[in-house]
Amino acid sequence: MRGPKSPIRIEFGNAIETKTNTEGKAATELICGRLHFEAATDSLVIATLPDVIVLRLGKEPLLYRRRMLGRAIHDELKGGRLGALAVATDLASALFVQMLRVHCERVSDAGTLRLLSSLPSARAVSAMLRAPGHDWTLDALAAEAHVSRASLVRIFRKTAGVAPLAFLTDLRLGLARQRLASTEASIARVAAEVGYQSESAFARAFHRRFKTTPGRIRASRIT
Repeated sequence: MRGPKSPIRIEFGNAIETKTNTEGKAATELICGRLHFEAATDSLVIATLPDVIVLRLGKEPLLYRRRMLGRAIHDELKGGRLGALAVATDLASALFVQMLRVHCERVSDAGTLRLLSSLPSARAVSAMLRAPGHDWTLDALAAEAHVSRASLVRIFRKTAGVAPLAFLTDLRLGLARQRLASTEASIARVAAEVGYQSESAFARAFHRRFKTTPGRIRASRIT
């Protein structure tokens, strides 16, 4: 037999309304936010990240660092002192970068992001990103990276586990998915922007990579 329900209490914190019917303080506190990316390299980061990242820190020293940053963000927003929003924003950026670093160190495909830490591969990736629709060849990418073809292939395979042109394909499709989900550009236009001469060829490559169609990604944005 269930007992009577406790009355619902409404509390406000950081301009967030919380409804609860439990006594005492909550055992979990959620901090939500949104980061906006504008630089070209940031677009690459977004294109290569999974939809969801879950980090389980346990009792590691990393947990203490995240807790410190989280508490500092909370205190700044709650205190409302001069410059609090700017401080909280910078702390949130630091928290995101630390989380991203842990993710990259733990997942098997983190080499995609590590390519940016090597100057030759970073040059090649930047060239791809500046002009994803360009008809890139291995010779052209090696020239951008200022290394030989063999050296560029070796760097990409060692760091990301793929050849430069295979990485280019994944990058193009990742950027296309991002544009389909965030802009109103037509599928044909997006396909052309990332180097596909026909919409059908783009759709086939997109389906092989993501197991869905460009149309479904576009429809999910609309709905």
